[in-house]
Order: sequence, then structure tokens, then C-alpha cells
Amino acid sequence: MGSAVPEPVTKLIEAFSRLPGIGPKTASRLTFFLLRSPDALSAELADALRDLKTQTRFCSLCWNITVADPCPVCADSKRDGSLIAVVEEPLDVLALERTGSYNGKYHVLHGAISPVNGIGPDDLKIRELVTRVNGGKVLEIIIATNPGLEGDATAMYIQRELTGKGVKITRLARGLPVGGDLEYVDAVTLMRALQGRNEL
Repeated sequence: MGSAVPEPVTKLIEAFSRLPGIGPKTASRLTFFLLRSPDALSAELADALRDLKTQTRFCSLCWNITVADPCPVCADSKRDGSLIAVVEEPLDVLALERTGSYNGKYHVLHGAISPVNGIGPDDLKIRELVTRVNGGKVLEIIIATNPGLEGDATAMYIQRELTGKGVKITRLARGLPVGGDLEYVDAVTLMRALQGRNEL
């Protein structure tokens, strides 16, 4: 960055740049915003980052992020423990929770099978899922991996691993978005919507 920019500023810009979705310009804007902001804001940000690393852990049952182990969802006796939604990331749990219509439990894989990126089944929490199913209390697994090559490959692998274990395996439906126009929908989505049609 040159000698015109002090080293602490350069270091923070480089640190921000390593975050997903943050390019050099955004990293610079964030850094100079913090430089001009009150000291309390920077201290609050530093405290939040420290707490994130020191106070959070993974739930030993579902592998979601949590402060207490087991996490509040796994510890909630009102939730249906026989129903498990398998998701790729903790953010997917938040998405399902926002619907307000899911009352089961979760299993977070922490990724999807991606040979191109060197991620295989052993890099994910699939063995832990099989162990949960072998416990005998699970009746249905909802595979809620992302639609696409990696999510589909992960779903197929999980289905193979759980076949014959006496558990019902379902996959989230795919189709048309609410408010979408048919003329703008891609062919694959439209084909899957046709295949997954329901009787009225």
C-alpha cells in the first residue's frame, strides 16, 4: 500500500480483505470508517470478535454453533427429536427457523462434498449423522442441502449411507419462487417444479 499508509491501517485492511465478500475497496472503507468513529465502536467490535472465538463452540449433538452444550434446540424437549433436518451451514438453520414452521432438530454438516475444493465425505459431519440415526430415535431425515451439484452429491451420499437403517429420507422440494414469472425461470428449476407438482 505504500509508505503513505501506516502499518496498523494496512494490517486491518488486509485482515478485512480476507473475509468472504469483502474486496480491497470495501476493506479500505471499513478501516477508515473505524479510524474516524468513536473509540467505543472499535472497542465494541474488538470485544464482539473476542467473545465470538472464546464463548462459542459446536453442539456435540447437532454441530450447530452454540454457547451452551447441548444447544438450545437440542435441549428443547418440545421439539420433535425424531425429525432431523440436515443442512450445510449454521446459517441454514437460521433460514429454516425463520419460517416458524419447522419443529424438529438439526444436523449441520459444515459444508458439502466438493472434489474440486478437496472436500470429501470425511471432511463433513456425516459419520456423526449416521451415529445419531443408529441411536434408534430418528424416524425421518430431511435432507436440506443446497440445490446444485455439491448439495446434490452430498444428498446422494447421505442417502446411500442411511439406506437400510429404518429411517425415512426426504429432500426439500424445489420449484418456482413465489412471485416469479415462468418466462424468467431457468429450465432446470422449471423441470424440477414439473416433477415435484402436487395435486390441488
